[in-house]
Amino acid sequence: MSKANIHTLENLIEGCINNEHAAQRAMYQIFAARMYVICLRYGKTKMVAEELLQTGFVKVFKSIVHFRKEGSLEGWIRRVMVNTAIEYYRQAVKMMPTETLTESFDRAGHEQSGLDQLALEDLLALIAGLPDGYRMVFNMYAIEGFSHKEIADKLGITEGGSKSQLSRARQLLQLAIKKRQEVEYARFEK
Repeated sequence: MSKANIHTLENLIEGCINNEHAAQRAMYQIFAARMYVICLRYGKTKMVAEELLQTGFVKVFKSIVHFRKEGSLEGWIRRVMVNTAIEYYRQAVKMMPTETLTESFDRAGHEQSGLDQLALEDLLALIAGLPDGYRMVFNMYAIEGFSHKEIADKLGITEGGSKSQLSRARQLLQLAIKKRQEVEYARFEK
């Protein structure tokens, strides 16, 4: 990053600290698209992802004064978005009926349709179809790089529970991918 860009980012950060709407809008425009992709991985629907994005940016603007400039601003914002998704998940679990994770996945699996090809968007849709707990652990471990201990601490589960949910998430994703490939193959056979 050039010195001019660093200076501009520092001005944006300072503007956000001072609650300047133009700086907040500029920061949102710079980072929103990349953070939305992260929110899509954690949210079950686009509407939830948009809610996570908006809530996350509100937290960014409220707590940017705590950004220590030791790492990248994007990395810090990313962490805020992931933590926002984790908090959302925790609240959703508290309000969830006593339905089991497997029952919710089975129901979601029946609603899914085949794909023409498995692309990034399709994979995100398959991940979104995972039950909440499996999706959270999968994203945190496979994509964000959290350890099972960190996941256990953040989600209030055991390390063994984290490992088990990751294993089950991988199995369910493999089954879903295989199903979609079979549907696609059957289309070509006709």
